[in-house]
Formats: sequence, structure tokens, C-alpha cells
Amino acid sequence: MALALLSPAARALRERLPDAPALPLLGHSLHFLYSPVETSLRLHDKHGPLFWISALGIRGVAMIGPDANQFVLRNQDEAFSNSQGWDFYIGKFFRRGIMLLDFDEHRFHRGIMQAAFKKPVLVQYLERMNPAIRQGIGRWRPQEGFLVLPHLKQLTLDIATDVFMGEALGPDADRINQAFVDCVRAGTALLRFPVPGGRWQRGLKARKVLEEFFRSRIAAKRASPGDDLFSRLCQAEDEQGRRFSDEDVVNHMIFLMMAAHDTSTITLSAIFYYLARHPEWQQRVRAESLALGKPGLAHEDLAGLESISLVMKESLRLIAPVHGIPRRTVKDVEFQGQHIPAGTFVFVSPMVTHHMAQWWPDPKRFDPERFSAERGEHKRHPYQYVPFGGGAHMCIGLHFAEMQIKAVIHQVVQQWRWSVPADYDMPLDITSLPSPADKLPVRLERL
Repeated sequence: MALALLSPAARALRERLPDAPALPLLGHSLHFLYSPVETSLRLHDKHGPLFWISALGIRGVAMIGPDANQFVLRNQDEAFSNSQGWDFYIGKFFRRGIMLLDFDEHRFHRGIMQAAFKKPVLVQYLERMNPAIRQGIGRWRPQEGFLVLPHLKQLTLDIATDVFMGEALGPDADRINQAFVDCVRAGTALLRFPVPGGRWQRGLKARKVLEEFFRSRIAAKRASPGDDLFSRLCQAEDEQGRRFSDEDVVNHMIFLMMAAHDTSTITLSAIFYYLARHPEWQQRVRAESLALGKPGLAHEDLAGLESISLVMKESLRLIAPVHGIPRRTVKDVEFQGQHIPAGTFVFVSPMVTHHMAQWWPDPKRFDPERFSAERGEHKRHPYQYVPFGGGAHMCIGLHFAEMQIKAVIHQVVQQWRWSVPADYDMPLDITSLPSPADKLPVRLERL
């Protein structure tokens, strides 16, 4: 956004807030695509918690740290729009998903959807999940160079389609999986036009594939519902008897299916990596699961798996699945003595906050015990640990995600051991959601 196009209030804000130097046209795009954490921490050290950045065609204010997270995510005055923040990046691909709705409309949709994530329903999901996990990891084979990422992505997609849709994808699996990948990656396209072969065009085509896939199944779900999420969305209604339209159901299923398997895949990949690098923790997790004496988890077992919980939290700290969160102000706000006018893009980052040495001693080190009751490093500020966001838009499926991750790890550690060379550091691809750039090759051995 050029200075000449800014409102007088926004121009005044630019004059007061630090303006981080950037490349012509590209701005900070390359830095934030390839090293967002290091770039943000460096600019924070130089400019403080608020400064102007320009990336992917958007000029806005970076707001760094727990206080900024709390101010933006709690959104007490409803000054920050989720829809106007995310729409620029993923609006065309995840149109009107729950994360892209605001205020009263968001509360209405979330209220209906929340019934699909209550404890009795989660218990049913877990019962369906355990056989899918057993079958999925039963197809793995011992080998050098076992690629963790694609195997986990296939597993979580199989789980999501069974639990959320009540069916197996069968021959459609690869096509649907690739459509989700293309939609996610399109959100960070540098060229945001349908250039043949580019990310943006692939994302637009993928969105049509997903729309057709889900829309073709709605009539059957409405006529003969099951206990899966898809059926629940087709049947759900509020106290006034209002239901989701077919379009609402399609939009929510596309977004929830992406969130249910993509973000869980990222977290599971991170856990696999850190347990490979730290075999003492892998063995601790394994011993805990073996001591439970159950091949699959029951819901009442989840709270007792302390080691898996610690490892999961630390992995989410180090590699937050959604590493940056955009918003746009719909009214003027004041933060730390600075006036931010309506119409300003702002950005907060869980992953940057999770690597701030002011809040996390030795922040790059894998140290699950920092989340133990004795140390409680994550409790110094209510918004210093925010892998699932916060406020009204906190991830609606966070308990499902935690349950799925624990259920997968519990079964895997009882059957498999995996390792990486001592000098291996997993390269991270952050050009969309953070994932192993090399697909995380490990040595996989059967116990």
C-alpha cells in the first residue's frame, strides 16, 4: 500500500510508528515467507512491539508479544475483523469458513457447530478414530528414509473423512488431498492472479473440486444422517429452527476438513521430529503408553498421558501450525499509547511469541518440562502460549485435535521406533503452513 493511498490518520500512524526498511515492491515478503520468526524477532529488537511491515501485497502493523496477542485476540471492543484480515489470504479458497466470519454471524455459526465438539460427541469420534489409526499405521513398513509427512497426512485425512464424513475416500483420496494442499498453499502466493501453473490458479481449481465433492453428498446426508460431523451440520439448527444452507455446509466442511487434518499433520510431524531427536523422550512416552495396557485410547485415558501432553505442548510452542494471524481494524483503537486507525491491517504471531527469550528461557531448546506443574513457564502471561489462538475465535476443534494427536502417538509408540542422524535438523517450509521441507525422512523400526 503506497503512502499516497493511506488515509490521513493512517499516514500519521506511519509517521509515529517505526517503518522497517524493505525491498521495493516485494517489501518483507521473502523474509516473512522463509524466516518469519527470525525476521520478526530482529525487527522487534530494533523497533519495539509495533512497527510497519509490507508483505504479500499488504502493508500493515506488526504487533509482537503476549500483550499484543491479548489485545488483538480478545478483541473486547470488536475492533478487529477476522474476515477482513484472513480474506486477502485465503478468502477465495476457504470462503466463509468459521475462521472467516465476524461478530454476531460468527457467534451464530459457532453456536450451531459447537454441538459437534462437545464431550459426548468427542467420545464417539475417538471410538471411530482408533480403528482408523490402527489400520493406517498397520500399512507402514520398516525402512531407512521413511517419509513421515506424507504418511501422517494420509493418516489424518483418512481419520478426518471417517470421523467427519462417515465414509472412506477410496479412489478420490489423492485428488481430495491434493486439493486441500493446493488451497492452503495458494494463500501465500506471491502472484495473486490465475497465472497458468501458479499457486493461485491451482488453488482456485482445487476449491471447485472440493465444492463439487461436498455438495454432491449433501442430499444423502440430509435424508439419511449418521453420527459424523457432516451429518450433524446438515441437521443442526438453533432455537429458532434456523439451519445451515447447503452453501454454509459446504463452506464449513471444506474449512473444518482442512483444519482437522492439515494442522494435526503439522503438529504430529513436529512431535515425530522432536521424539526422533530426543530418544529419551520417545522412550518416556512409549513407557507411559505401554503401562496403560491398552492398544487404543478411551476418552478417560487422555488426561493421564502426561508425557505425551508435555511433548505435544512443547512441539506446538516450537512449531505453531498457524504461525501468523492477520486482522483488520474496523474502528480506531489505542494500544500502548499508539493510535491505530480503522482500516489498518495488523498481524500477531503465535510462533514469534513462542520464541521470545523474554518469556521462554532458551527458547530454541526442546524442553517439554517447561510446561510441567513445577515450572509452568507458559503461565507467566495468559497470551504467551497461543497455538490455538484466543478469544472468540479460539480454535473450535482444539480438543478434537489434542485427542487425535494423543490417540495417534499412543498407538505409534507401541509398535514403532524411529530415529534420525545426530546431526539432522529438520528444514522447515513456512511458505504456507509450517511443515518439513524434506518430508522428514526417518529410520523406522518395528518394536
